[in-house]
Amino acid sequence: MIYWLWILGGIYVGALVLATLGARGKNSSADEFMMTGSDLGIVVGCLTVAATLFSTFTLLGMPDFFRTHGVGAWIFLGVSDAVLAFMLIWVGTHLRRRAAEREFRGIAGMMCELYGTRWAGYLYLIGVFIFLIPYVAIQIRGVGIFMEAIFPGFIPVWGWALLIVVTLLIYSSLGGLQAIVYADAIQGTIMLTVVLVIAYGCIAHFGSLQDMFESVRLTSHSLLSVPGPKGLFTAQFLFASFLGLILMPVTQPQMITRVIIMKDQRSLNRMAVMLGFFAMLLVLAILPIGMYGAVEYADASTSQFLSSVLIYDQPPLLGAAAIIGLIAAAISTSDSQLFALGNEVRSLLSGPEITIMRKTKVTIITFAAASLVVAILANDQLVLLARVSLVGTALMAPFILAGLLTSRAQGVEIILVSAGCLLVFLVSLLGFLPDMVGSIRLDLLLLMVASGVTALSVFVRANLEVIKSHPIWLVLRFKSGKFRKS
Repeated sequence: MIYWLWILGGIYVGALVLATLGARGKNSSADEFMMTGSDLGIVVGCLTVAATLFSTFTLLGMPDFFRTHGVGAWIFLGVSDAVLAFMLIWVGTHLRRRAAEREFRGIAGMMCELYGTRWAGYLYLIGVFIFLIPYVAIQIRGVGIFMEAIFPGFIPVWGWALLIVVTLLIYSSLGGLQAIVYADAIQGTIMLTVVLVIAYGCIAHFGSLQDMFESVRLTSHSLLSVPGPKGLFTAQFLFASFLGLILMPVTQPQMITRVIIMKDQRSLNRMAVMLGFFAMLLVLAILPIGMYGAVEYADASTSQFLSSVLIYDQPPLLGAAAIIGLIAAAISTSDSQLFALGNEVRSLLSGPEITIMRKTKVTIITFAAASLVVAILANDQLVLLARVSLVGTALMAPFILAGLLTSRAQGVEIILVSAGCLLVFLVSLLGFLPDMVGSIRLDLLLLMVASGVTALSVFVRANLEVIKSHPIWLVLRFKSGKFRKS
């Protein structure tokens, strides 16, 4: 396998170098460096969005998630990804319309303009920083743990993490978003190919799909139903996770950027449909890998299961391809997130373009350093950590949608409520508040509060003149001493 690893690794590094050199030739301005010239095609667009959506935890977290919690994971992910494709078209249409009205640099800058206050942009930037840095970190840590298990004693986990961060900083700082998009396309192709081949081998191990599920039933019948053997897939957990996933096109800056840089609306629509097929195919392929682990490695640790199913149980060429795919996934997702965060900071800056770009690059390096620290300190529950990140950013969705979907500037009360919900959720993650309020999950309750207050604020401000003419309003003004005869 080492022989094939050197060959495939050399090909991958060569592809990154070519992508960087090709991108540098097209980056004649700061806008092209940060936004690729806004002419992304359908296939490359699908692959780059898929690469940011399905990252390291696709190969490391999801198989173990299926192995531990059963087919409820497939039902949840399958339905969510189908709705996600629709959301990408719907939200993308409004995003592109809003972006066409002004010079788009990032969603933070857009929120400042739509709300008429810089606090709106600061809220979005702080929210994505708090919840996307851990998301980046789990990509890096996941590969670090896996590589340390495959090559014990060679490089510690933090060493692998550092190597990944340095690599992504080099080519993204040289080639910009164009280089990242090329790298995403390479990673998406590798990931889908490796997963499909391994899934086929897992099914062939049992003989057929029917035999596979029969073996799973004999091992643990609860794996074939919800809420699963550990009771994770409750209705509230699934609904809150579903909302967090389908709201990614609203809240995640790396996805928003890719929506904006599509060539035109028609390309966006076709890309979203292609992404839906890609996602369904990928999740379907993950299922037999997880079920294989549930039967053959029921009592094994996460690292033992993953190293076996992805490496040791596979032919040397496929095992080497899996390792390269994991490294590519970590790099691809991490650089997309970090670059998007840098772009959001850029959207809030003003002054000479050369000064803005210098500050943006420093910001990206700072975010990368923060991700590296979190990667070293984080735990190994990759999928659940990813869910926390998605739900955290989803709390900002009502605030963002209110700005996108309405023609008038909205009130500061929406900003305050959204900030309060983010703060409460963060405090609960630190263990100072319970994650249940009575029988309702706190994250779901916070999303309901943010949505309800935002909807009420939008309605009241849209109908303020009618409300002021209502008799009840006049009585209230009279009792407060503010009523005057005209």
